[in-house]
Amino acid sequence: MANQNSTNRFGTAERDLIALGIATGAIILFVATGSSVLPQVVRAMLGDGDGPDNLLVNALLLNIALIIFGWRRYRQLTFEISERRNAEAQARELAEIDPLTGCLNRRSMAEATQKLREDANAKGQAIAFVMIDLDNFKQINDMHGHRVGDAVLTTLAERICSQLPGQGKLARLGGDEFAFVVPYDAKAPERVDDLVIRLYERVTGQFELDGITIDATMSIGIATDHDEHGFNPLVADSIALMHRADIAMYHAKKQGKNRFFWFEPTMENELRFRNELESGIRRGLAEREFVPYYEQQIDLESGELVGFEMLARWHSPQLGVVSPEIFIPIAEEMGLIGELSDQLMARAFVDATEWDETLTLSINISPVQLRDPWFAQKLLKLLVKHGLPPRRLEVEITESCLHSNIGMVRSMITSLRNQGVQISLDDFGTGYSSLEQLRTLPFDRLKIDRSFVSELGDPDGRTKIVDAIISLGRGLNMPITAEGIEDEHILETLKTMGKLKGQGYLYGRPETAEQVRERLRAEGKLAEQPVAPKASETDFEAEIAAMTRLHASQ
Repeated sequence: MANQNSTNRFGTAERDLIALGIATGAIILFVATGSSVLPQVVRAMLGDGDGPDNLLVNALLLNIALIIFGWRRYRQLTFEISERRNAEAQARELAEIDPLTGCLNRRSMAEATQKLREDANAKGQAIAFVMIDLDNFKQINDMHGHRVGDAVLTTLAERICSQLPGQGKLARLGGDEFAFVVPYDAKAPERVDDLVIRLYERVTGQFELDGITIDATMSIGIATDHDEHGFNPLVADSIALMHRADIAMYHAKKQGKNRFFWFEPTMENELRFRNELESGIRRGLAEREFVPYYEQQIDLESGELVGFEMLARWHSPQLGVVSPEIFIPIAEEMGLIGELSDQLMARAFVDATEWDETLTLSINISPVQLRDPWFAQKLLKLLVKHGLPPRRLEVEITESCLHSNIGMVRSMITSLRNQGVQISLDDFGTGYSSLEQLRTLPFDRLKIDRSFVSELGDPDGRTKIVDAIISLGRGLNMPITAEGIEDEHILETLKTMGKLKGQGYLYGRPETAEQVRERLRAEGKLAEQPVAPKASETDFEAEIAAMTRLHASQ
């Protein structure tokens, strides 16, 4: 490409010289011939002699034509040069500027950071590289479309830019990631803190955009090229600085989002562990290392076993048995929660078909899965495929799922209930679900969060809160399940509050499928009939068609 550009420039310059030579020669010849021909023309017009020789006249006309040609060629070349300069300016802008927001891009930000670092260090200053990630931006795109998403990015870029000092440089690094770099007094890093806090105050929060309420939050990581000893040679270039800020930003997101942290060396170990977990999750899915465990659910009045809640566990060859609190959030961020959930549900449905038909199975659904408009159909596919009657399944939804796209959640709940699946509101009392949502959303059951139940044994426990939730459920005709029953005192207290279902370590720890099978065999609660045959493709297609028509009608 460079050789081609050089050839084009050489060819243009060559044509410029030729045109210049032609025009110069024509002007010289015009002066020579004109001084001879024009006086003869004037005398002939006055009747004072013969006109000029035809050859000279033709030479004069040719000179005039050459001058006109040279002038037109000059204008053409001037226009070409102007167009070329504009094209080069546009190319430079495309290479350096983000076209959506007008900020610098990743490439030009690296160069700007390096230059600002050199200038700041020459003045005895440090620089802070601040990495910004918009929390849950993918959800905004999924719910409202890319047009609204682009408008959000543009709006936030303008807000961030308005808060930066004059020497600050802002860039959009890609997607929903921004970054800016500012010089500061190395002895006063709190000034950077003040700047970031001001960003949170004036950039984040709720705002209206095209009639849509956007709730914007940011996770921020900060890195500097100085430490307590002065300039840090480990971050001598902009790439190292960006890398550290990115690690700090990830740490902020992990701590609960809408926070900021300065980089610390220990964070690199966290990131390394995170990468190992991601690799392990991908391998674990391929090797089917994720297995369902089951926690007993008991009728508190009779003491009878009525069902199980399925809980995920990861049997990692390197890490041992891993809790879902560790791998579920990472699987959600990786976009693998759907595949992981499908594996677990398929195994749980097969296990449940071996139990007595009076026993139910409860499963938890991730908020990420609820953003999938076809989740109900996918769940029905698994039920039909593995022969588990929908009436034996209970889907648990957390309160946090009710704060975004309530219409889609209502549609999904209605679709599943119409097929016989029971829906419960999990961890009730820890979120912000309104009484109106409880009234309008077709829930079948409320589950009291274990944080309330486990404190019933304390002198200053939450007995009144639990009693109020049970009364609310009774008023809405919703049965109650209490989680976190740890001892006999809690059990006896709950028994006095009404007819409830409960679960907790008082009844034993979650068990593997084989342990549950042995328990049920001892209690005579294994299914008498063999596992139901898998549904045919025709049966499944009919179910999907029915569900699709149901969605279309809502």
